[in-house]
Parts: sequence; structure tokens; C-alpha cells
Amino acid sequence: MLHRWQPSFDLRSEFSKLQEEMDRMFGRWGASPRSLMGRNIFPAVNIWEDSGNLYVEAELPGLELDDLEIYVTGENQLGLKGERKLHETPGTAWHRQERSVGSFGRVIELPSPVNSEAVTAKFTDGVLLITLPKREEVKPRRIEVKST
Repeated sequence: MLHRWQPSFDLRSEFSKLQEEMDRMFGRWGASPRSLMGRNIFPAVNIWEDSGNLYVEAELPGLELDDLEIYVTGENQLGLKGERKLHETPGTAWHRQERSVGSFGRVIELPSPVNSEAVTAKFTDGVLLITLPKREEVKPRRIEVKST
């Protein structure tokens, strides 16, 4: 008896399962991979650290300080919330509008716990620099070694 060979898996089905898993994974952060690829996440940030602090730098061109809110939740989440407003000039016509306007919100998972009471922020030329001191228990501690 002859049997028709069929692959052990359907490639389309496997890609569909992969897409569903990616949607589920990215959905935890309130976005799908399709939306992440289709537009930039705002605001763009850089994060780095030294032995005592974490630093977050966010690009916020054209934003007014009154339209920005910064908060630390838990021990290691930084929230940025605000609104970019459209600067209207009477008697003009738009030809292109690539910068998005409206409300935005972003929660960033930080790599280590921070002391939320000592966080500072500076806003210069559209760039926000946030300094987040690390909690004492996560700071490196030098151990003195004694010889016997």
C-alpha cells in the first residue's frame, strides 16, 4: 500500500504559532511586535550605570516641563508620562507632519532597585537626564582581605 508523504509539521501553522507567541509576549508591555516595528517608541531613552547610580536620558524635543510627569514605582520601574502638543501657527498649511503629538506614557524596567527618595532630574535643550541612586544593598562593596 502506498502512502502519501506529508511533512511532520505545517510550516504556515508553525509561523502562525510563532506570531501568536510574539503577540502574547509583547502584549505584556502593552504593544505588539507589529506596532513596535511600525513606529518608534517615544520617548527614546539611553540607560547606563556606574557603581552608585543608574542614569536615564530621554529625548523630549519641544516638550514643556509642565507637560511631563516622572515617577518611580516599586523599586525598579521608572515611569515617564506626558503630552506633546501641536504648535499651531495661524495662516499656515501643513505639508508634512512626522512628529507625533498627543499623550504618551512609558514604564521602563530598571536593571536594579533604586532609592526613589533621592532621584533627581535635569531638563536641558529637550533632553531629560534622570539620576537614580542605587539602593545600598545593590551597590558594590569592597571586601578587605587579610593574610594570616
